[in-house]
Amino acid sequence: MGYLGLIVDYGVVGLLVVMSIVAISIVIERHLTYKKIRTEQFPDKRALEFELTRGLHLIATIGSNAPYIGLLGTVLGIMLTFYTMGTDGFLDTGKIMIGLSMALKATAVGLLVAIPCIVCYNLLLRKVKGILLRWESENGR
Repeated sequence: MGYLGLIVDYGVVGLLVVMSIVAISIVIERHLTYKKIRTEQFPDKRALEFELTRGLHLIATIGSNAPYIGLLGTVLGIMLTFYTMGTDGFLDTGKIMIGLSMALKATAVGLLVAIPCIVCYNLLLRKVKGILLRWESENGR
């Protein structure tokens, strides 16, 4: 596959790693924020909700798009494998299987990024709803 295969492979996986680091950072920051938030500091529910949901859209976006980026890496990897097969002019099953398995790695990494992101997003969203309910019960609204 050569350099193009390495660029596709490491480019897609590298992008997914960066996305996972961003998502993990936001999850940790949000978790720490939720632990120390004081609902009595917010006279307005909208201001509290704005503070609580800041950054959650990024986690959801990463979680929903990571499988597609992984799939893109798989498609590009399979295209490179077929291109290599066509230019080499022979069918070495060992090379074909290695190329296809490396291509599928991108989809696996995409799913490994997406699944925890969606789980964390749902857990954080549940925490937001709980804090908002607590604010409503404390403020009688």
